[in-house]
Amino acid sequence: MQNGVRLLLPSKTAEFLKYGKFSTLMASLVKHKAEATLPTVYGKFRIHVFEDGRKKEHTALVKGKLSRGKPALARIHSQCLTGDTLGSTKCDCGLQLRAALGMIGKQGGVLVYLQQEGRGIGLANKIKAYALQDKGMDTVEANEKLGFRDDARDYSIGAAILRHLGVKKIRLLTNNPRKIGGLQDGDIEVAERVPLIPPAYRQSKGYMKAKRQKLGHLLGE
Repeated sequence: MQNGVRLLLPSKTAEFLKYGKFSTLMASLVKHKAEATLPTVYGKFRIHVFEDGRKKEHTALVKGKLSRGKPALARIHSQCLTGDTLGSTKCDCGLQLRAALGMIGKQGGVLVYLQQEGRGIGLANKIKAYALQDKGMDTVEANEKLGFRDDARDYSIGAAILRHLGVKKIRLLTNNPRKIGGLQDGDIEVAERVPLIPPAYRQSKGYMKAKRQKLGHLLGE
């Protein structure tokens, strides 16, 4: 770490440059900007704000003391304005966020909240994808119609934040195998996958089906 900035390991830097992922490399230059106590309905947390190499701000909520030896209960959550804040029933994002905060509030751990709206395509493009879904496309088809990958998120940012907090081993609250791989690529050991499947909204049935069948999320039948 140099001047508060956590860098990728040299081997990862070479790998990212080799495959032309310079934006991902820049996103992993994470700097700690601020922290304070945050009382919530889930308990009292420490809130940390980080800035990546593209000047995007990301947040970590920490409950209790994080141990270097014991796996921390962790959730890496990507921003979803419509689900997390506005109560949209098109997705399960808000449900997962609240369930994760409840578990971490009781057991201790960390929730990393990444500014990666719309699986990494941004809010305006996500709403364009919603418009295509209104015409019958599913979430994957809509993203691809707009010229994006089915999932454009970058978990190296979350891994860098965890490392900054001194966390190297986690029990990960997720149903997404890609998230596990992304964190492992960032030198975070995932000791256990903890399923996170709150009851879904009826209106999100098609979305949940696409997540399971096309994105490989482990949601059962």
